[in-house]
Amino acid sequence: MDLRDLAYFEVIADLGHLGRAAERLGRTQPALTKCIQRLEASVGAELFARSSRGLALTQVGEVLLARARRMRTAMDEALREVSDFAAGAAGHVRIGTGATMAEYLLPQVCRALIAAAPAVTVELQIGMSGVLRTALRDNQLDLIIGPVLASDHDEFAHVTFGTDDVVVVAARGHPLCGRPLSIEDLVKWKWVLPAKSVAMRQWLDTVFQAHGLPGPAVQIETNSITMLPRLIGETDLLSFTSTRNLLPDRLGGRLERLGLDATTMRRPLGCVYRREGYLSPAALRVVTLLQTQGSMLLSPDPSPSSARAAAQDGRVTA
Repeated sequence: MDLRDLAYFEVIADLGHLGRAAERLGRTQPALTKCIQRLEASVGAELFARSSRGLALTQVGEVLLARARRMRTAMDEALREVSDFAAGAAGHVRIGTGATMAEYLLPQVCRALIAAAPAVTVELQIGMSGVLRTALRDNQLDLIIGPVLASDHDEFAHVTFGTDDVVVVAARGHPLCGRPLSIEDLVKWKWVLPAKSVAMRQWLDTVFQAHGLPGPAVQIETNSITMLPRLIGETDLLSFTSTRNLLPDRLGGRLERLGLDATTMRRPLGCVYRREGYLSPAALRVVTLLQTQGSMLLSPDPSPSSARAAAQDGRVTA
């Protein structure tokens, strides 16, 4: 089985159309047809079924696609490992994180990392939890820094270094502020929340359901968590956000936490990565840094000297 045929097969499977795949790859359609025929001869079964919409993978094709992607990931990681070794460099690390951690933790992490390894290069991707985990599976990221989800325990490796409380908030002066509340008091108000695919939104919906209540009435849905405090501060909408956003000098300076324990979500913070994936020297530095010094870096305003101390700690090595 030819590796180039597998690479072409991936593109054809992703696009579901031989003509578009030929344009993408700069090959002719007959050449790609022969590629598929060679692969089908190797596995002894058809890989595609033709339909009015184009090409659809058969069950055998689905299995081969999963294996082909796994092989490509292994080859990419082997090349990165050999290149890092040959260059003798600190390496390159691709980090994914949510908006809150990007603003309140990543600066300290990057400062300590660069102090320890000035030649390191860093690629940051900010996104929602589902998007980041898809990128991690597809080898587009080395690490995710942020909340560790329950599903991560089965699929990924991780280290934890702290906790984060997510609470219901409203603008200062909101009618619900400053008085005892029950979860029923929240039902009549409208909300600004992330999409239902986001873990914290799912948790909140589940709490409402457990109390026999309809889910929060969402008036504004957004994929930008950092927009939420501003949106809430200008309206009577409720929302659900990290307590790290409520410090006076941060985005939530105009917001107030509502006194309701039933809707307080305590989530572990950590670093998530593929169990069998290659970690460059730079990525290993980040994992070790968070494992040994993460709680210090998570403090509201760690000083530059503290970050340098973390970087110089003998335990933070590649």
